[in-house]
Amino acid sequence: MTALIQVILVVAGAPLLAGMMRQIRARLEGRAGAGVLQPWRDLRKLARKQPIAPDGTGWVFRLAPLLLAGTALVAAAAVPLVATDAPLDGVSDLFAVVALLALGSVALALGGLDTGTAFGGMGASREVTILALVEPTILVSVFALSVRAGSTNLAAIVTSMAENPWAMLSPVSLLAAAALAIVTIAETGRIPVDNPSTHLELTMIHEAMVLEYAGPELALIEWASAARLSVLLGLLASLFAPWGIATADVGPLALLVACLVLVVKVAALGALLAAGEVFMAKLRLFRVPELLAGSFLMALLAVAASFFLA
Repeated sequence: MTALIQVILVVAGAPLLAGMMRQIRARLEGRAGAGVLQPWRDLRKLARKQPIAPDGTGWVFRLAPLLLAGTALVAAAAVPLVATDAPLDGVSDLFAVVALLALGSVALALGGLDTGTAFGGMGASREVTILALVEPTILVSVFALSVRAGSTNLAAIVTSMAENPWAMLSPVSLLAAAALAIVTIAETGRIPVDNPSTHLELTMIHEAMVLEYAGPELALIEWASAARLSVLLGLLASLFAPWGIATADVGPLALLVACLVLVVKVAALGALLAAGEVFMAKLRLFRVPELLAGSFLMALLAVAASFFLA
């Protein structure tokens, strides 16, 4: 039941989160904006269009959007967002969730390569380069928190953080939170790593891989991108601000409160991210590995501090 609630929240709320972030950016830039519901309108319009595949593409091109969306759905069910006593919490291991996210990214990169275009190959190579730096950082940063919990199970880590609120002010938590926040931005293709609203060939990463997609397949990709952002922001909120998450009582009232608190926390993080993008410029492509290497160093320091303080 809890896993189903989490999936419904992500399916329905991910486009709304993207629309809210766009609206915040528009207001801060002095524009009216298209409204919070615009992503849902775009998805509906794309879903009604005829699917088109470029000449020469095969099953890899058609399978990539399905894998990207499928891994996002499984991650939404496995990550403890509203409760730590869900049916899938027993298998919501840190390594499994990171592998799911990596599988979706690799599938999309292969789909871009399958087109045989210069843009697809360029975007895929850039995506894999960032992926090689992002995924280890996610593993190491969350592993620093797992030392206290004695387990790599995400539900156990969230429960440990919820039972010891002062642990969130420790150097381990602060370093891990900073590292995870940076790689969340990189994993979801936000500024300063990537700009989701640009189509400049010298700077785009995610958009270069999806230029050949259209219709329902593009709708799946756009929804999956918003869902991955929602899941990662939800994981960040559950790990470092576990207030409101149901750790013992999973009754209807506790689940309702946990859902409302989750929506507030994810919306607050999304608003903060959107506001930061307005006042931040995109980094040059060759500076992105330096940023991600810095986040990996912070994650390593968090692991070292966790063993020292243990």
